[in-house]
Amino acid sequence: MHNFKNLNIWIKSMELVSENYNITNSFSEMERYGLANQMNRSAVSIPSNIAEGSSKGSDKHFNQYLETSLGSAFEWETQLTIAYKQNYIEEDVFKTSEEKIIQIQRMISGFQKGLKKD
Repeated sequence: MHNFKNLNIWIKSMELVSENYNITNSFSEMERYGLANQMNRSAVSIPSNIAEGSSKGSDKHFNQYLETSLGSAFEWETQLTIAYKQNYIEEDVFKTSEEKIIQIQRMISGFQKGLKKD
């Protein structure tokens, strides 16, 4: 078992959740239950699955939750791109957020590789 609160992948993804809510809070009322809701759910899923997976008794089971977390990270990146293309967010916000999610994706993948070695 891992203490998820000490994992950089969890810490960085929690920071992303906060940033995500800052982004989606600026969306129009029309998008509150559409794209904003999807982005919120995807962002929250990333650290949530890391935390849940850390409680599992084997690295194999933990890895399954990391796969879900990674999938949510790619889902969020896609939704971020949609928000940018719909002019819901500025280019600088998009680029900064895109860099952060790509970093998180790499960190999760790297952590998975480390689990498989052990």
